[in-house]
Amino acid sequence: MFRQIGPTEILLILGVVLLLFGGRKLPELARGSGRALRIFKSEVQELQGDEKDERDETLTADADEPAARSTTTAPATEQASTDRSATER
Repeated sequence: MFRQIGPTEILLILGVVLLLFGGRKLPELARGSGRALRIFKSEVQELQGDEKDERDETLTADADEPAARSTTTAPATEQASTDRSATER
């Protein structure tokens, strides 16, 4: 149904844009489009950085959690070995 845009269609679109806006406005439109793209790219990178930071925090929290569990079980193990040595005496 739809076909790809070829070079002829691109030239036709550029011709219509030139007729609508004139030669003086085209550099201003291009400059504004470039600024908008630059801002958009920086915002996307910032959002990706925020998401990466959140994932890193989650991974760090998950990594800290097993360490907390092992420290809570270590005294119980020491207590059991102390009880055994007391009963052996």
